[in-house]
Amino acid sequence: MSTKTKEKALRIWRIVKRTLLFLFLFQLFYILLLKWVDPPFTLTQLGSLFTGYGLKRDYVDMKDVSSYARLSFIAAEDQLFPDHNGFDWKSINKAMEYNKKKPNRVKGASTISQQVAKNVFLWQGRSWLRKGLEVYFTFMIELLWDKNRIMEMYLNVSEMGPGIFGIEAAAQNYFKKPAKKLNRQEAAMIAACMPNPKKFTVKPLSRHVASRYPWVMKQMAFLQNDPDIQRILQ
Repeated sequence: MSTKTKEKALRIWRIVKRTLLFLFLFQLFYILLLKWVDPPFTLTQLGSLFTGYGLKRDYVDMKDVSSYARLSFIAAEDQLFPDHNGFDWKSINKAMEYNKKKPNRVKGASTISQQVAKNVFLWQGRSWLRKGLEVYFTFMIELLWDKNRIMEMYLNVSEMGPGIFGIEAAAQNYFKKPAKKLNRQEAAMIAACMPNPKKFTVKPLSRHVASRYPWVMKQMAFLQNDPDIQRILQ
């Protein structure tokens, strides 16, 4: 290899290193910033806007969200949320075994933390690249945020209907009231639309939501006195 070729290769390598360092520092700064500041937008929200579903959202503080709403999503989506470090390994193993047996019917096992990592920092999809990045961002938010901030972010950025993002927008659209005033049944109905709120609609009430929300309410009653969950509900 000639001297000029070596020098060119070194210059390219320096540029690559600087670019990677910049990207790492930028994403670290952004994760830390979002510990206190709500994201201006997410890729999923932009996708909803540009594909014709629209974008309805209204970020609110945790104190402005009914405790029933918080409890309903823990009951429906991630009952071990207060206890795990971002990953429910038992459920992940079960999902992997299920997907091996039935490859045409993919079953997920994402925790609330993983869903926040995906919804805030990444895009929708099932590629290995996205899943790998999801693991990284889940680890980082569990390290740098607390559980209350993760739950607050989840309730603000998750899609809860076609073009409807966050519990406040869902409460206003479905029940004409703020999220702070949602009752147990209303909160359970919204949580029951996950993980496919475009298909499993709250209004009009889909068959899936109608059959699932009573189960969510039973799980809420079972979980509500758990001390670890109570810390998130207060």
